[in-house]
Amino acid sequence: MNMLYCVELLPRVADLPPVVSERLWADAAAFFDTAPRNFERHALYLLEFEESAEPEKVRQAAQRAAESLLSDSVTQTYRGGPVEEYFSELGRENAAALIVAAYRPGVTDAEGESTRQGYAVLSEAGDEQNLPALVRVRTATLYRLDFEILPPAPTLNRFARRFLVNELVQDCITLLPKEGDERLAAFAQAQFNFGSKATGTVRTVALREAGNEELAQISKEGLLALNPEEMAAIQTYYQNEDRDPTDIELETLAQTWSEHCVHKTFKALIDYSEQNAEGETTTRLEIDGLFKTYIADPTYKLNKPWIVSAFVDNAGVIRLDPAWDVSFKVETHNHPSALEPFGGANTGLGGVIRDVMAVSAKPIAATDVFCFGDPATLPESIPADVLPPARVFQGVVDGVRDYGNKMGLPTVNGAILFDRGFLANPLVFCGTVGLAPHGSHPRNQAVGDRIVVIGGRTGRDGIHGATFSSIELGGDALETETAEATGGKAASVVQIGNPIEEKKTLDLLLKARDRRLYNAITDCGAGGLSSAVGEMGADLGVRMELSRVPLKYAGLDPWEIWVSEAQERMVLAISPDKLPEFMELCQVEGVEATDLGEFTGDGLLSLFYNDQPVGQLKMQFLHNGLPRRHLTATWQDRAPRPIKRRAHYEHHRPYQGYNVVLQRILADPNIASKEAVIRVYDHEVQGGTVIKPLVGPGHDGPGDAAIIQPLPGSTKGLVISNGINPRYSLLDPYHMAACAIDEAVRNAIAVGANLDRMALLDNFCWGNPNDPARLGELVRAALACRDFALAFGLPYISGKDSLNNEFRDPTTGERTAIPGTLLISALGVIDDFTKAVTMDLKAEGNLLYIAGRTRPELGASYYAKYHGQVEGEVPKVEAGSALRTFRAVTKAIRQGLVRSCHDLSEGGLAVAAAEMAFAGGLGLRYDLTRVPYIGPKSDRTNATLLFSETPSRFLLEVEPARRAEFEAAMAGSVVALVGTVLADDEYTVRGLTTATVLRVRSSELKRAWQTPLI
Repeated sequence: MNMLYCVELLPRVADLPPVVSERLWADAAAFFDTAPRNFERHALYLLEFEESAEPEKVRQAAQRAAESLLSDSVTQTYRGGPVEEYFSELGRENAAALIVAAYRPGVTDAEGESTRQGYAVLSEAGDEQNLPALVRVRTATLYRLDFEILPPAPTLNRFARRFLVNELVQDCITLLPKEGDERLAAFAQAQFNFGSKATGTVRTVALREAGNEELAQISKEGLLALNPEEMAAIQTYYQNEDRDPTDIELETLAQTWSEHCVHKTFKALIDYSEQNAEGETTTRLEIDGLFKTYIADPTYKLNKPWIVSAFVDNAGVIRLDPAWDVSFKVETHNHPSALEPFGGANTGLGGVIRDVMAVSAKPIAATDVFCFGDPATLPESIPADVLPPARVFQGVVDGVRDYGNKMGLPTVNGAILFDRGFLANPLVFCGTVGLAPHGSHPRNQAVGDRIVVIGGRTGRDGIHGATFSSIELGGDALETETAEATGGKAASVVQIGNPIEEKKTLDLLLKARDRRLYNAITDCGAGGLSSAVGEMGADLGVRMELSRVPLKYAGLDPWEIWVSEAQERMVLAISPDKLPEFMELCQVEGVEATDLGEFTGDGLLSLFYNDQPVGQLKMQFLHNGLPRRHLTATWQDRAPRPIKRRAHYEHHRPYQGYNVVLQRILADPNIASKEAVIRVYDHEVQGGTVIKPLVGPGHDGPGDAAIIQPLPGSTKGLVISNGINPRYSLLDPYHMAACAIDEAVRNAIAVGANLDRMALLDNFCWGNPNDPARLGELVRAALACRDFALAFGLPYISGKDSLNNEFRDPTTGERTAIPGTLLISALGVIDDFTKAVTMDLKAEGNLLYIAGRTRPELGASYYAKYHGQVEGEVPKVEAGSALRTFRAVTKAIRQGLVRSCHDLSEGGLAVAAAEMAFAGGLGLRYDLTRVPYIGPKSDRTNATLLFSETPSRFLLEVEPARRAEFEAAMAGSVVALVGTVLADDEYTVRGLTTATVLRVRSSELKRAWQTPLI
């Protein structure tokens, strides 16, 4: 048996104990009847040395590891011993309550693996070569809670499982003082008691003679997420083959045919009908695939010459200049983040980074957009199996921070939204921008090329991730879909990331790319090797030996090796003559690489384990045998209802009333400052961030879009922005999607982007598409994507859909779907970023213009939300006037006529003006009578002009001396002079019928805007 040794890190200065965060201490104070007097967090390392090591050598090796790898010699010291000895002493001597938490056996422990690798380097250096081998390292956390009145053990255990661990991937043990030393030692030993000797077992599934109910049960029990038609197609294939499938073949089909991998709904034939508010059918359409009809065809019709690759690679690619290409991809990781927020978001960003690596590019920037449940949700309103919004929020933010910062990747753009509709289904969008020399990405795998996997090892983490993302959480799915509760098999779908491993893999790939050592490359994402290798070999054929796949631990069945979504892995096609040089480079860079087989040319996917066949499928059936779905979608117009206004806002001391409304809207968590989140991300690493997420003299104003400098010494820049507003979807998903496109574009325009060099990405997150009403909403959104891509001349270069974002409460059976959500990301090329502008006001006396007309569109606005409503006219994009405004603003900025520019979005004119003022540390005065308006005269009120969220509008700051030039540049668009910049921080608005309808200090507005999110 191998020898186990424990090391505990301690503070070097006794007066500075490692106390937990203020938030965790507050949770403890609120949970226990008597708050703890002290609450500390200590790191534990469980070291497994080779069995043949001598005890004294083990002690010396552990001491050396603690000194050189684990502890900070300035602030920390350590203690330790053999596991049983250490925990025995800990249990006897400790006077506080103890909680030990650790990952469950078999869950990836990235810190432990990094420690093991560091030890290997240490043991090879100089006089350390005689150190015994360190087989594995597992990390754990020891919490010490000192109480005046000790809580009972069950209470302590409930606290630990509610606040300290996520039981899906972690476990813990709680002990009262002076007890439990044997249980502690057993808990530590169990960290290494996973896996067994690999058997290579392959199971045959009795499918040929199965009836419909049996087929459905096979799909459900296997978490395959295949509907009856798909199971029947598979059954027919094997009946023709005159045999039953092996488990690995069935799993391969399930992963390859999953919604996540093949986008069945977006490829389906859809019968769509629309009804008016009275229920009369007004429109009938037969849609030949949402993707083809509404996303791809418009892009191909626009035929932009600067598009390098759209929809065919892991990421979209455009030309930056003749020598360089830029790639962009945005992914979702919703279901895993709902179950384990840190790991789900962590690997969400890691996965989309690999998408960019898979087009041979260096990642140069990251984006993230998060949608969470309402942070004010009462605990008793949270369904069983659902994590509280605050915990999901913190876990997701920490997960993205951990991966991006460790990869050395600047996070430059994003958004955070809260809505009760996301309580059980948070949305986690992660994006990455990459840079590569033009023509450096090969796509020419050939017969005889070797299949090489590099990077992380394979484990059980992430098994069934692709199919799991295709089902709803919390209960049985609607009709033809399958589901499992969040326990049991679902535990294996959560991946744990290791950014250090990915960083090493990236460094290797960039060198291999420049040496042209590979013929094709893809990442091991959804579906693992089954999708990566299956897709690369779709036109050729593949022969693979699964017993060669490097494993994190023994005991994985062949099908588990094949579909595991363990992270940080890439698959390459390498010519046999270049394989030795590639393997040597891998060894130099410290990246594990394994030759698993070859591309054959026989059109078969042939899988072996220890030279024994375990599965074989015809590539033609695997990639073309999926039955096309035929779905029904319906939409009924929702007649708008007027928003109810409080009369005293219009007549009784109105400026005081609007002061309150504006400050409440600014404090709404969807509008309020995201600085607390932004600051945990490194947004300046790599030194190319020109316009950062926070702008202004205090670096605390909300920037509209990011600009990065991809090439040192060049003024050519990239503009990155996004648009999202799921509230509008509650009224009409068509206009929600149009506004999302408009917002992404106008955010980019506001800093100086050019419509003629801009591309879009679409990310749809929706409920269950088997519900005709849900699918009707999705069709409406996709229809808007076509209409406004063509209207604005903007191609799509990449996208993703995440469906079945629904939760069924296992206790009540109630189903809740998210609001239909579309994230639009924009990527633009700007020739000279030195002419870009930011949104903060610059100088006293400058003029304030508004571009674009205001309409009475308060439906789903934040003014309506303040009144507890959604009703009203949904904001609508008028493409013609929007396009004229966009081009005019671009022209004025390019000519240097604009000092600052800010788009009008959530909260309308009042919020945009407030943000410009406090971001610049100045004040302003504007006049509502001058605001261009179109609509019924009766709706032209102070409230409408202040808070309407009509899209396609901007506020622009112009120097008085440039007034004539500016107005000439804006000719052909609607623009009006509405106000002036003030020296102090006064924010004053003249209304329609009274001299002043709003007067407040911009510093007061800033304090409201800086209200903590959670």
